[in-house]
Amino acid sequence: MATRLLRTNFIRRPHCFSSLRPVGPPTVTASTAAVPEILSFGQQAPEPPLHHPKPNQTHHDIDLSDQARLFASVPTPDLLRSTAVLHAASIGPMVDVGAWVMSSKLMDNALTRGMVLGLVRGTFYDHFCAGEDAGAAAERVRSVYEATGLKGMLVYGVEHADDAASCDDNMQHFLRTIEAAKSLPTSHFSSVVVKITAICPISLLKRVSDLLRWEHKNKNFKLSWKLKSFTVFSDSSPLYHTNSEPEPLTAEEERELEAAHLRIQDICRKCQESNVPLLIDAEDTILQPAIDYMAYSSAIMFNGDKDRPIVYNTIQAYLRDAGERLHLVVQEAEKESVPMGFKLVRGAYMCSEGKLADSLGHKSPVHDTLLDTHACYNDCMTFLMEKASNGSGFGVVLATHNADSGRLASRKASELNINKKNGTIEFAQLYGMSDALSFGLKRAGFNVSKYMPFGPVETAIPYLVRRAYENRGMMASGALDRQLLRMELKRRLMAVIA
Repeated sequence: MATRLLRTNFIRRPHCFSSLRPVGPPTVTASTAAVPEILSFGQQAPEPPLHHPKPNQTHHDIDLSDQARLFASVPTPDLLRSTAVLHAASIGPMVDVGAWVMSSKLMDNALTRGMVLGLVRGTFYDHFCAGEDAGAAAERVRSVYEATGLKGMLVYGVEHADDAASCDDNMQHFLRTIEAAKSLPTSHFSSVVVKITAICPISLLKRVSDLLRWEHKNKNFKLSWKLKSFTVFSDSSPLYHTNSEPEPLTAEEERELEAAHLRIQDICRKCQESNVPLLIDAEDTILQPAIDYMAYSSAIMFNGDKDRPIVYNTIQAYLRDAGERLHLVVQEAEKESVPMGFKLVRGAYMCSEGKLADSLGHKSPVHDTLLDTHACYNDCMTFLMEKASNGSGFGVVLATHNADSGRLASRKASELNINKKNGTIEFAQLYGMSDALSFGLKRAGFNVSKYMPFGPVETAIPYLVRRAYENRGMMASGALDRQLLRMELKRRLMAVIA
C-alpha cells in the first residue's frame, strides 16, 4: 500500500526559508528575530535573558522568567536527556551526518540498521514521539498529563496515501486513535488529528482543487458532485494553479471522492459519538481547496452541538488570503448557525509555495516578510478570540511556538474575560519542543496540549530528521528551551553542591 508515515506538515529545512526576513531594524524577540518561520506551530526564537522578569511584564503576561518554577515537574534525568537531545540537534554537522546515515545504504544492512534504530529510539524518538502504536501513545499522554498537567493531541503519523487500499487502512488507524483517546480521562487529552491526504489520494485532491478553483473563476461552471460547504476562496486567493478548464471528474474519480467523503464522515461520526474533537491538518495551496471543502462539509454535518464543535479546520496565517478567508467562513457559518472550530498556525510550505508560484510566473501566496506573517497570525488570533468570547460556540486552538503571540493571547483573554478552563481557547506546541512556553501558558491557567505523533520507529525517521533540522544552530527554534534547561540544570547542581 502506498502510504508514507510520519511526514507531518510542521517542518521544512530552514534553508528553504532564507528569503523570508523581517523588515526594519533587527531586534531580539520571539516575534522579530531574524530567524525564518519554519513551523506550523510558530517559531520560537531567542529572547532577552530570562534571569529577571521583563520590565514591561504585567500580571496578564505569561511568565517565562523563572525556569525553576517552569520545570519544577520535570525530573532531573528527563532534563538531562532533553538538554542532550536538543543540544545534539543544534550541532549542524552532527545533524547532517545523522541525516545522511539514516538515508544511506547502511540502513539496508540488518546489523547497522538495528544499531541506528536502537540509538534513535533511546534519544530522538523518545524525545519527539509518543510511542509505536495508539495504546503506547495513550499511555504517554497519561504520563505527561499526570506529571505536568499538559494535555495530548493524539496523532497517527501518516500523511500521504496514493490508493484506496492505503486510504482504507489509514482510516482504520485513525478510528483506533479515537478509541485510544476515548479510553483516557477527558482531562488528559484535547483532540485527535487527521490529514485528509491520508484518506483521499493526492491526485484526486489536486483534481478536486483544480475544479473548485475553476468554479470560483467561472460562476456558470457547476460541479454536480459538490456537497454543501463553506467558501474556500477569497478575492485574493491564489488561482494560478488552474489556468485552463479542467476535465470533469470521471465516473471512477467520482466514486473515489464519494469513498473519501465516507471515510472522513466515519471518522467524524466516531469522534462525535466519543465526544473527541477532530483537528484537520492543512497542506499546500495546490491541495488546500479540496481539503477545506471536505473539512467544511464535514463541519456542517457534524458540528451540531451549539456549545462545542467537533470538527476543526486549520488556517495558515502565512498565506496572504488567510484573514479574508477566515472572515468569510465565519460569516457563512454564523448565517447557517453552524458552530466552528479552528486551529490557527503560521504555516510550513513556504519553500514549495514559492518555487511553484515562481515556475508559473506568479508571486508567492505567502506573505513577503516574517513580520507580515506575525501580524496576520495575531490579527486572526484576536478575531477568533473575540468570536469565542461571545458564547457563539467557537473553538480555537492557538498552535504556536511564538512567545509573543502567547503573551498577546494571554492579555486578550483577560481583556475579554474568557474562561481559560472551559476548552473554548487552548494552546498547542509540538511534543519535545517549546516546553517552557507550554509550562508558562499552563501556569497562567490555560489549557495547553502537546502534538504527539506516534508510529513505528523506522517510519518516524523523516519526522525526526525534520525536528533535528529545525533545532540546529544557535538561532534555531529550540534555543530558548536549551537556554532555560541549562539554567535549571545548573541551579539544581548548585543546590546539591551547596
